[in-house]
Amino acid sequence: MSPTVVCRNLRKSFGDLAVVDNVSFSVAAGQILALLGPSGCGKTTTLRLIAGFEQADEGVILIEGQEVANGRFHLPPEKRRAGMVFQDYAIFPHLSVADNVAFGLPRGKERPARVADMLDFVGLAGLGERMPHELSGGQQQRVALARALAPKPAVLLLDEPFSNLDAALRTAVRQEVKDLLKASGTTAVFVTHDQEEALFLGDQVAVMNAGRLEQVGPAEVVFHEPRTRFVAEFMGHTDFIVGTATSTGVDTALGFMPLAHNLPIGTTVDVVVRPDDVKLEAGTAETGNGRILSRQFLGIAYLYRVALEDGRVVESWQPHQIHFPIGTAVEASLRPGHALRCFYEGTAV
Repeated sequence: MSPTVVCRNLRKSFGDLAVVDNVSFSVAAGQILALLGPSGCGKTTTLRLIAGFEQADEGVILIEGQEVANGRFHLPPEKRRAGMVFQDYAIFPHLSVADNVAFGLPRGKERPARVADMLDFVGLAGLGERMPHELSGGQQQRVALARALAPKPAVLLLDEPFSNLDAALRTAVRQEVKDLLKASGTTAVFVTHDQEEALFLGDQVAVMNAGRLEQVGPAEVVFHEPRTRFVAEFMGHTDFIVGTATSTGVDTALGFMPLAHNLPIGTTVDVVVRPDDVKLEAGTAETGNGRILSRQFLGIAYLYRVALEDGRVVESWQPHQIHFPIGTAVEASLRPGHALRCFYEGTAV
């Protein structure tokens, strides 16, 4: 089956600033792609290129096999079969919930039935006559989703869809949205700067940086096997320690790590470690290789910050039963079974 969305070598500049620089990816039918990256990386512009709100300088965009843009040809947004959920929802305040959902539908006898079906689908049955200001933030989000899905788009585009919700509601609503998208079999591309959100919602995650696509792949692969130092650093709590290449692996301040590589012996590399990679045991001033700098209670665990002998600082998650006072000498090591990534000049070894 052909991908629902294909982007090839997209380029977009505003003046002399290249905002999207040679970006290529595809989205399979029924899959959710998370476009992830810091502010200004080009992810929203990429979304707007797919929607047709911006015109690409170069590159090709196909939606369900139809070429909708190629650098010279630009199909208008209303003809692309792309639904859009905006960051601020863009719900019409003077229209009822039902009229908002009906806005993009052709007039006819089937229109009311489609609106009723969509309101029932998003859990808002019976609320069609209400005005937007009478709804909660989560309900408004569902109205925007119902309106975008009502015309049966080939792809749904979402721009930072949960950023206006408080933390507790955001968690609940993103679960609802994921369930709805999967239940409807909708292909979707959504933009976020929140890596936790991307990992939760995205079947595929595409990490952007300075207009370029650093890596795209399944969420687990992007997280555990980052191709660049930027991706490793952007994906969650990440520390780097210095390693030295040997004939069979890499020596680090946290111990030896077996690793096949083609680097000359003695080459210095950066090794990425996350809090779940670091094991802590009680040490002494003579045997310890680290010292506890701080301890943060996270509810489900403690997060320790540990200063190593070479001055580097790493973080370590520990269960509630482990109590290390600040200043305690500890023996920090790599947890067995955790395959870590090494980087030489910013690229994975």
